[in-house]
Parts: sequence; C-alpha cells; structure tokens
Amino acid sequence: MVERELGHATIVYEDPDDGTVERTVENEHVAYFQDHWLVKTDDHDADHDVVRRIPANRVYYVERSVEEFEAEMKTIRDQVQSVADDLRSKLFGDQTHGDETEVYRIDVESGEPVDDDDRDDAE
Repeated sequence: MVERELGHATIVYEDPDDGTVERTVENEHVAYFQDHWLVKTDDHDADHDVVRRIPANRVYYVERSVEEFEAEMKTIRDQVQSVADDLRSKLFGDQTHGDETEVYRIDVESGEPVDDDDRDDAE
C-alpha cells in the first residue's frame, strides 16, 4: 500500500527563550485544541511523542499545504457538525419519537435553523 503524502505545516510563534520561531512539520503533527497549537517536536520512544503546546495568542500564523482547499473546508465543517451533534445530545438527550430521532440543524456561521432542503442546496 502506498503511503499518502499529507503535506506540511509551518507554524510561526513567539518563544520566551528563542524569540520568533518558525517550525515546519508534517500536517499530521500539528493540531489546534483548547486555545493551543499542539506541535509534535520529537519521538521520545516507541510509545511516547514529545508535544509542545503553544498558546494561540503567541502564534503569528500557521500555514498548511492541502491537496484541495474545498475538501479541507468540508472536513472542518464535518468536524464542527460532529461536535454540535455531540453537544446537542449531551444537552437535550436523545429526542426520539418511536423509531425516529428528531434532528434540529443549525448553520454554524449564522446560528439560524437550517431546513434539510436548504442544507442539500448548500452542498
């Protein structure tokens, strides 16, 4: 099986000891979580990686190479939808009526309810 090239990411941030730092890593080694950028900096051993957590307010920019921008945006939209679905489930529980689950869709940008017909047109 051929390993797929996922591209690279360059993160530029302010380090208290080294000033402005520019680091380029594979795309899969950088992520954003809880107001921090996480960057894999080293392999400690077979079971552990060294990860640097950089507060978002110290990051100037992150530049990533992606195969197709539209596909990247769809992935982000799908992740936001998944988080919204999980949150809705936790807040309101399963709102089932018989065998059907009642679903309320909300546009992540406007916060307005979305009809399933409108959602299909947008894709």
